Amino acid sequence: MQWLVDLLFGTVVPRVAKITLFIALGVGLANLAIEFGAVRYIAGLAAPLTGPANLPREVGTAILTTTASTTAGYGMLAEFRESGTLDDRATLVAITINTFFGFVQHIFTFYAPVLIPILGLEVGLLYVGTRAAIALAITVVGVIGGAFLLSEENVDAVAVPDDVEPPDPEESTLPEKLRSAADSTRSKVVDVLPRLLVVYVLVSVLTARTDLRELTAVAEPLTTVLGLPGAAIPVIATFAFDTTSGAVAIVPLLENTFTPREAVATMLVGGIVSFTVSTFKRSIPFQYGIWGSEFGSKVIAVNTGLKVVFIALALTVLLSPL
Repeated sequence: MQWLVDLLFGTVVPRVAKITLFIALGVGLANLAIEFGAVRYIAGLAAPLTGPANLPREVGTAILTTTASTTAGYGMLAEFRESGTLDDRATLVAITINTFFGFVQHIFTFYAPVLIPILGLEVGLLYVGTRAAIALAITVVGVIGGAFLLSEENVDAVAVPDDVEPPDPEESTLPEKLRSAADSTRSKVVDVLPRLLVVYVLVSVLTARTDLRELTAVAEPLTTVLGLPGAAIPVIATFAFDTTSGAVAIVPLLENTFTPREAVATMLVGGIVSFTVSTFKRSIPFQYGIWGSEFGSKVIAVNTGLKVVFIALALTVLLSPL
């Protein structure tokens, strides 16, 4: 058992401690940025998108709000739909345009403070950059779709409800902002650390005691189609159920098994598989709660379909020999 002790205290504990420190610092800074309203200024880019998409100017407010709170942004769009400002087609276009701005929020709250420290700078930036490009492409599709599919028949700017306003970061005092940021940071670290430790121990033991060539042989049919190492299969399975755990699982394999592009491709494939899980765990309750089952199903179908299409395109680029 000495090898296990050496593995735990020589590799696992130092790495987990380092990752936890970076996560705590990153999440803390991200939460401070959110509490002081810094994230809101990034969403100023949303306003010029509503004109070309044939959407009312006020819809830009909902898109702006999505950067700070996805729930609040969707709630505002639901108000626009219920008031008659947007019909179903215009609402779907607005939701599609929302994609990149919803992603921006996750850069501050998850990707930069949590995922990049786990994956390292090269793989982390490549993954986050790829996901950002996918989200931006979906937003562009929404703008183009609005330009060609929407007209005055689909919108009614006169019906904009007066009580739809984005959250104001100035409403809270400095101590309240600091306390809220600290609480959010502590909650995130407490949530991530046990899972991080358990998964990293399991992965480290597996990679230390398993011949990955045998695993590659077992997974050869699938990995041949994808052009990925056989070790991608357990990573994809882990990533499908938990993004953080999947990232932790792939880290020990980066030096000898995966190139950076293969690692990112593996995580994207895990993302596709995870849609099935996340749809039942999060999307259906969230979307049905806001829109109802009929229109909520349309929103889920559009969101999932566009993500799968653009992830497939990203995989083509990442796995190409060029």
